[in-house]
Amino acid sequence: MSLTMYQASIPSFVRMLGNLSAILDKAVARAEAKKIDPAIFVNARLAPDMYPLSRQVQIATDIVKGCAARLGGIDVPSYADNETTFAELQARIAKTVTFLQSVSAAQIDGSEERKITLKFGSREINLLGQAYLLDFVFPNFHFHLTTTYAILRHNGVEIGKMDYLGS
Repeated sequence: MSLTMYQASIPSFVRMLGNLSAILDKAVARAEAKKIDPAIFVNARLAPDMYPLSRQVQIATDIVKGCAARLGGIDVPSYADNETTFAELQARIAKTVTFLQSVSAAQIDGSEERKITLKFGSREINLLGQAYLLDFVFPNFHFHLTTTYAILRHNGVEIGKMDYLGS
């Protein structure tokens, strides 16, 4: 039995966003226990020229909602990118999961050869659906999830590999 584009994407995205949500919950608990302003974590970054945690979460959710929409042949939902609290980041994750779950297997399956065009300013990238999913979406999604994890771990949140991977 072969793996479909839907099976390779949506369930994994939903699971990993659930793990991200659980990691953010641990950050909130750590902030409360240590009497740390949660904004310290939300605005933390690993290096001065990196995006803060809030932007890492925004990009991770943008990547997967964009993927589901492009592979499904539907409009990409637009989010304001204005989250500044853990509660707002959690709401964004939940909204993304709801969107992902609204895209059916019938919409995504068979998208391996769908032409996907991404625009970055004046630059344009053209990929076919399968290459887009495997070579662009997965690495970018996991980069931003991992960076979020690393920011929190670096700032003392007690999380480990199993928090990232989930149960």
